[in-house]
Amino acid sequence: MPAGYERARSFLEGLLHERSLAEMNLQLEPKRRRSSPKLPGLFCLGMNSLEQRWELTQAGREQRETLADTKSMEHKDYYRHNIENFIGTVKLPVGLAGPLRVNGIFAQGEYYVPLATTEAALVASYHRGAQLITDAGGCTAMLLNEGVSRAPGFVFDNLRQVGLFVAWTLTEFETFQHVAKSTTTHGKLADMKPVVEGNHVYLVFEFTTGDAAGQNMVTIATEAICEHIKINSPIKPDCCFVEANLSGDKKATAQSFAHVRGKKVTSEVVLPADLVEQGLNTAPQRIVDYWRISTIGSVLSSAIGVQGHYANGLAALFLACGQDTACVAESAVGVTRAELTRQGDLYVSVTLPSLMVGTVGGGTSLPSQKSCLEIMGLYGPGKAAALAEVCASVCLAGELSIAGALCTGDFTRAHRCLARRRKNPRLRPQPVREAASYSSAASPSTE
Repeated sequence: MPAGYERARSFLEGLLHERSLAEMNLQLEPKRRRSSPKLPGLFCLGMNSLEQRWELTQAGREQRETLADTKSMEHKDYYRHNIENFIGTVKLPVGLAGPLRVNGIFAQGEYYVPLATTEAALVASYHRGAQLITDAGGCTAMLLNEGVSRAPGFVFDNLRQVGLFVAWTLTEFETFQHVAKSTTTHGKLADMKPVVEGNHVYLVFEFTTGDAAGQNMVTIATEAICEHIKINSPIKPDCCFVEANLSGDKKATAQSFAHVRGKKVTSEVVLPADLVEQGLNTAPQRIVDYWRISTIGSVLSSAIGVQGHYANGLAALFLACGQDTACVAESAVGVTRAELTRQGDLYVSVTLPSLMVGTVGGGTSLPSQKSCLEIMGLYGPGKAAALAEVCASVCLAGELSIAGALCTGDFTRAHRCLARRRKNPRLRPQPVREAASYSSAASPSTE
């Protein structure tokens, strides 16, 4: 029998252990009875609305005191433009990785990087990679390109209409730029690419967005252009959608490597062989061997890009610094490369083609998130390019550390020591090799 059949049958038997198919069918039917009371005041942060929401949850005193603590209530007005149906805040632990020395076009200096996560061993791993990079003199980082796309879709009756419409739009680009400019002081329409599929037309608009990540900015500008098209186009579309899913917004797509969405950025480091052996307890050749087999693994799994765990570092940094965490889906696309130099040293680079970050707007001005950006000196106008270079360098640190851990067996040991120790107080970290100037991801302090 196929293994899939056996698993499906076993799963069904488990479902039917305590219920019949008829009972399960009743469970799954729509329930037409009266629903629970509606939440009051979607955008209201007043205490009356807050009280009503908490009453509807029927949560206990402990849950309320945890989510709606004194500090959360003091800061609630800051959240007015970031949340609806507010009831409190969720606290996450924040750790520092670093110092991370970055020699970039925009990011210059040593950074202590705040990472918010609940995953044990994550900060320890990025911290180790950051120290290693710093002791090698730092990594080189470079912003290569930037732009945020939005791709409205238009439907016509036939290809003849499509051709006439596309021809008209190609004469209207400067007008579209003027329309977009009327909606924002920071964004600019930089390019437009028509894509035709049958009687559908996608207009891929690419904007620059200053120091904001810019998703809302480009959406508002594109909506204004679409309204202009509906009024002024000599060929009227049957219908129009402000985003027709060709921009790559909040999803990993292969087109990331051919275009740019957000910021395209790269970072590299050369690590002397003795530093690799001291900091990662392995040899450069071993790292390259791991990179080779992991690259083939990525190909066999049809992954978009070749990298170990960009999402780990980016998610933690996004949470700490007020970025749109959903954009980790596209931001974590990229390529890691490891090679031996002619001198036998280790060369490693990372390239992220669709990094969505900003230092103004969104959640960057919330109290905790603003503080994390300020720790790095990256809050406010003029800092987004530097933040992008730091993000790439953080990913580089994480790639170095995880590769080293997988080469030495420390990967499993780190998670056993750091994560499971809290569940089993008797479990203690195993002795590992540790250089004087490095804190191995698998050798946490027992404080």
